[in-house]
Amino acid sequence: MVARAVTVAFDGVDARRVDVEVQLIDASQPSFTIVGLPDKAVAESRERVRGAFAGIGLALPPKRIIANLAPADLTKEGSHFDLPIALALLTAMGVIPLDALDGWCAVGELGLSGQTAPVGGALPAAVTASSMGMGLICPEANGPEAAWAGDARILAPRSLIGLINHFKGTQRLYQPEPGPLRQGEAVRDLREVKGQEGAKRALEIAAAGGHNLLFVGPPGSGKSMLAQRLPGLLPPLTPQELLETSMVWSVAGMIERGAIARDRPFRSPHHSASMAALTGGGLRARPGEVSLAHNGVLFLDELPEFSPQALDSLRQPLETGEVTVARANAHVRYPARFQLVAAMNPCRCGLGGAGKGACGKAPRCQRDYAGRISGPLFDRIDLTVEVPPVTAADMALPSPVEGTAEAAARVAAARDAQTARSGGVNARLEGEALDRFATPDDPGRALLSRAGEAAGLTARGWTRTLRLARTIADLDGADGIRRTHVAEALMYRRSTVAAQDDFDRRAAAPAF
Repeated sequence: MVARAVTVAFDGVDARRVDVEVQLIDASQPSFTIVGLPDKAVAESRERVRGAFAGIGLALPPKRIIANLAPADLTKEGSHFDLPIALALLTAMGVIPLDALDGWCAVGELGLSGQTAPVGGALPAAVTASSMGMGLICPEANGPEAAWAGDARILAPRSLIGLINHFKGTQRLYQPEPGPLRQGEAVRDLREVKGQEGAKRALEIAAAGGHNLLFVGPPGSGKSMLAQRLPGLLPPLTPQELLETSMVWSVAGMIERGAIARDRPFRSPHHSASMAALTGGGLRARPGEVSLAHNGVLFLDELPEFSPQALDSLRQPLETGEVTVARANAHVRYPARFQLVAAMNPCRCGLGGAGKGACGKAPRCQRDYAGRISGPLFDRIDLTVEVPPVTAADMALPSPVEGTAEAAARVAAARDAQTARSGGVNARLEGEALDRFATPDDPGRALLSRAGEAAGLTARGWTRTLRLARTIADLDGADGIRRTHVAEALMYRRSTVAAQDDFDRRAAAPAF
């Protein structure tokens, strides 16, 4: 007789059905074999299952036990196969009824005492089980997380013996309640930033349209301080965005006791982060920072200090909204639609700037330092803002009247207009929607054409300028894009182009 149970294998944030088949065969030498392309953690399940059975007073039958994980050509990774293997084995032994597992999918790790241990991916497993018309059996610690999957049936036993008793009718397990909506970190107020009105304006535009933003300025000018106040300007996650983001965090094992937050993710990795840490990778192709920042913000401080390979690996997800982790035997996709915010000093010494007397190697020092960032990555940044040093006079001023609350209200109104118009933020406008909603008036079009020829705008730069102008118009409450909106959008792109032209001109000048 072959006993069966259903579980899942994870492919990015998607869960694929896996059928667990257990067969007991008479043999002179007892053995326990798991087949079906298991990794090391799955192969070790036989010892955890053996120990869990001993912990609840059961012994494995003196037979040859074969556990097959089908389909056999799909790699099985992780400790969550413990519970389905144990349940199929219990069915084969006659401990639980043959039909007990009908309509159920199971994931979970087992301890040697028979207790269940939490695993990553309970939420996508519950979503997949519900789509197959099945309920999910998972560890007690994962129950509140799995319960977020809508109307899915959930059983969350604390131990294997509790689940056995439930199926035998001597104990009843109840549907767990979804975990709490946790509060994010306290919002940092823009009133705490003195001066930098131009940078604040750029931050508000970036928040309103979901645009990528780069602050360039000397140390202590407030670049990181401004970036850390961006989450307070952004609206909370929509229900669909909350589910998408939570599924990524679930696969990464970063949801504790089912607690999720509606605040948009704000990830700030150190500049020593590797390419795999940013885009995802490792032995099991775990999600990286770009995926953990899905529907939120990825803040890269000290941008040129990241390795060039790590920075260039961001170019594809910035365009497509997803990242593909390639392996010899599989390609794993994770969602990665994030807003990039970065900060950098003008040169390695920090203060830089020709004519300021702070760097004797200017402008070559600045050119070399900025050269660590590739042109294609620069081209994907919508707003490049110079952040000047904060003066003593600025610090002596009282706090600004306007703060995060006022700016967030304008951002919310602009985003509402974008959602009603195109169903998303302006940074994602493309094709027919871009032509329909982001075409400037005749003076604006003429200005953009002249500036495009003079500054050498790429096709991508042209498109991103139109998107940015549309956002500026939305903040002004204008139905159409006027020349002033195009001019401000060009100003944010022109700074990098003009600086590079200046560097090239100075470098080409003969030395005396």
